[in-house]
Amino acid sequence: MGFQVKVNCTVHWAFLKKPNPMSKKHEVVLGNLSDEAVTNLRGAGIKVHNKPDDKPEQGRYITCRSTLPIKAEDQNEGQIEAMIGNGSRAIATIGVYDWEYEGRRGKSPALYKLVITDLVEVARREQAPV
Repeated sequence: MGFQVKVNCTVHWAFLKKPNPMSKKHEVVLGNLSDEAVTNLRGAGIKVHNKPDDKPEQGRYITCRSTLPIKAEDQNEGQIEAMIGNGSRAIATIGVYDWEYEGRRGKSPALYKLVITDLVEVARREQAPV
């Protein structure tokens, strides 16, 4: 499988089961990455972001995107059905893939596994009858 690194992180903006309306992809922001995680990710060619003025709660972070739903599991390998809220803690296994689009090339993070270690659950809004 090539490059893989496990990182402790916080989860932000988890669009795991349905796509983000803006990007049209399933995605999750993995934030508050350690110095070691940042070094390993950058060494593999993955760009790590840090926007302390706009997003101080995320620290250093990456965004993982997929055309398929992203699975999250608990520490006992059971699938998490709850909506995962910002600030949930996780261990993510990250890889890297190369891409080319409209004459541009790059590397992006591939999320192989997402294990939620401390869930901040989002309460589902009750929908009004139609």
